[in-house]
Amino acid sequence: MEQIKLDILAFGAHADDVEIGMGGSIAKYADNGKNIGICDLTKAELSSNGTVAIRQMEAKEAAEILGVVTRETLDLPDRGLFYNQEYIRKVVHVIRKYRPAIVFAPYYKDRHPDHGGCARLVEEAVFSAGIKNYDSEVGLPPHKVQNLFFYMINGFHEPDFVIDVSSYLEKKIASLQAYKSQFTKTDQSFNTPLVNGYVDMIQARERLFGGQVGITYAEGFKQKKPLIMNYDLFGEEQ
Repeated sequence: MEQIKLDILAFGAHADDVEIGMGGSIAKYADNGKNIGICDLTKAELSSNGTVAIRQMEAKEAAEILGVVTRETLDLPDRGLFYNQEYIRKVVHVIRKYRPAIVFAPYYKDRHPDHGGCARLVEEAVFSAGIKNYDSEVGLPPHKVQNLFFYMINGFHEPDFVIDVSSYLEKKIASLQAYKSQFTKTDQSFNTPLVNGYVDMIQARERLFGGQVGITYAEGFKQKKPLIMNYDLFGEEQ
């Protein structure tokens, strides 16, 4: 069976990271026919709420809501996403396997150290995946990613660009609500920021990003190199 080639591959440290940062954008591009995959680096085995098995089921449901064609979970350690060549090789393998045009990772300025750790590992892997002789024994040819972008999880940073998700905010919220163990407060819940109006906060952030550009909702992204604009100043394609 031929391996599916992805247009977008989004990495997260834990299941739900990608949905928090760019669930609306995933739903939008999936609806427009793009093949999108998610790779969670850990099983989130140290989560204060839920279990690995529960979170895996929730992640599957969330991916289906957004229209994701494939989702993988690696076995890197939760709270252990440090710079490590073995970890980088595992991420390189995923990139070479799916050969995405665009890769997304969490923005490295975040209160949760694993999110910054994920960003650094993915950035290293994106570069190494394109080197011909890097880890050549895995049998997968090199692959150069066109662009690497960073989505926001816990922070509110000035975005370098935004994506209009006004028509897809409901799907984003639905994907987050699939994670009942994380975002629904019960008598048994351990008290974390996630069970105290976190989804409402995310919706408010996307409204603020949207308001900056005159639309209802937007997701904000960071980048390290300039974007090429194939439009003139009046928005007409060149």
